Amino acid sequence: MSRKIIFLFLLSVVLMTSCKAPRISYFQDSADGAEFALKEDGVVKMRPGDKVTVIVNTKDQEYNNLYNLPYTPARIGQSVAYQSVQPQGIACYTVNSNGDIDFPILGKMKAEGLAREELAASIKKALLDKKLLEDDPLVVTVEFANLNISVLGEVAKPGRYAIDKDKITLLDALGMAGDLTIYGERDNVVVMRQVGGKQKVFEVDLTSVEKLVDSPVYFMQQNDVVYVKPNEMRQRQATVSGNTVYTPTFWISVASLLTTITALIIK
Repeated sequence: MSRKIIFLFLLSVVLMTSCKAPRISYFQDSADGAEFALKEDGVVKMRPGDKVTVIVNTKDQEYNNLYNLPYTPARIGQSVAYQSVQPQGIACYTVNSNGDIDFPILGKMKAEGLAREELAASIKKALLDKKLLEDDPLVVTVEFANLNISVLGEVAKPGRYAIDKDKITLLDALGMAGDLTIYGERDNVVVMRQVGGKQKVFEVDLTSVEKLVDSPVYFMQQNDVVYVKPNEMRQRQATVSGNTVYTPTFWISVASLLTTITALIIK
């Protein structure tokens, strides 16, 4: 094999290696008009340890004072990204280990496993059934106070974010964190969730719509942790030498090698 052929072979190997790039696009199997069925409704259900605000509104201020918890001073020095969605100054009910909240006059009210609107309807029904309030007007509002998810890894704004609506998807969570960086793995996003007293790990492929919506963690739950792994490029950059095909040092070395080979060929 001549020196010229060896030179061309080495050059082609370098060029093919340097062309490798990370996959950064989402939903690569999507098509206009495509439909994918969702496994569940995704509404957040309450668990022991959750905090909620409950506000009873009637035309009688005396009843309002009786059923609503007093206002408390708002916490100071808490950054916006880590704040809960608790209305400022309103005290909260905590779901106890038995899954109940202790509501004025009514006593223990089941909250575990209920959605926000279901708990509000349950409290309203109990008040009316016991004839503690008149039917019209009576509005019971329940809001989440401390429900959060964490997004870590290769995203623009890692942090802890409040669940501020009844349904929140993995895409919502990543959107709140400013989307994945160019170095994040799209086809292997990790979600950790507490299931039956254990921490369970799920892997999600964002490059496939079908796999994404079919995942049991497409809809987020409180205390979920989303972790975006670094791709190979980022991992190589984190090495001690960092001398890879994506660094100037590598190309300086390649240029030096090619210059040497060229000098040998033309002799």
